[in-house]
Amino acid sequence: MASMNAVVLHRFGGAEALNFETIELPSAKAREVLVRSTSTSVNPVDFKIRNGDVPGFADKLPYVLGRDAAGIVERVGADVSSFKIGDEVFGMPGFDRGTYAEFVILHENELAVAPRRLGLADAGAVPLAALTAWQGLMEHGKLEKGQAVLIHGGAGGVGHFGIQIARAAGATVITTASAKDRAFLIELGADEVIDYKTSPFNDRKDIDLVFDLIGGETQRRSWGVLKEGGTVISTVEDPDPELAAAHKARAGKRYMATPSRDNLTEIASLINTGQIKVEIARRYPLNQIAVAQSVLEDGGVRGKILIDIQVG
Repeated sequence: MASMNAVVLHRFGGAEALNFETIELPSAKAREVLVRSTSTSVNPVDFKIRNGDVPGFADKLPYVLGRDAAGIVERVGADVSSFKIGDEVFGMPGFDRGTYAEFVILHENELAVAPRRLGLADAGAVPLAALTAWQGLMEHGKLEKGQAVLIHGGAGGVGHFGIQIARAAGATVITTASAKDRAFLIELGADEVIDYKTSPFNDRKDIDLVFDLIGGETQRRSWGVLKEGGTVISTVEDPDPELAAAHKARAGKRYMATPSRDNLTEIASLINTGQIKVEIARRYPLNQIAVAQSVLEDGGVRGKILIDIQVG
């Protein structure tokens, strides 16, 4: 039986609940692709699942976490037509499969050709965070050229992609962040950076779309910055429809990113043309994912934490 190394969660708990072990190598079914991984990354949803804070995972244990994949196509299922062995790809699987492993199964529509400009060693930092930003701004938020968007939490994984995607769409980009990240965010394309610790953001009244990555009081204060008919979209908390109505605004919804080859292809194009850069804060090997998750859970990470995978 062929095997591979992976990080497996057998019980909910802290980072110590993650186990580096050998498991069976998966096989590709009709419309599936087996990818030999080069990199993945850690995301907040990973430690939320690990902690038992996301419903529906108790019956999935033991479970391989991870939502990002980049690597080389090792095998293809019988009905796969878009990829061949040796292709360099990146993608995001559904929740029934994880990426903290040397090999990953992805459905054909969950991956795309990896951006040439970035390289596979870094491409594993992109899929989930970039898809979350793209789908929030362009699909749920329907951001248009000439509009103004306020992005809360601009220096994080999703936020730093969001700033660049909004800029590429021709929007005016305002973001909240720590003062230490101001120069970095201006370089990414933010027109204005508001220090959330010292400066109020709700003095504005000219925002078309609020992209909320923080929730709580930050979201509640955001309704007042919107133009009539403006929208709040969130990854962390359902926008209040009563507050939306009181401000003559539109309550978007809390959403989670979904796999999309089309969206990943758009994102890869923006990376290849230099309109999106990926900020990698730290790198760890696969067997140190527990450390990587702990660093991310402590907060204050700029951009992404990457996991390098070397198939043994």
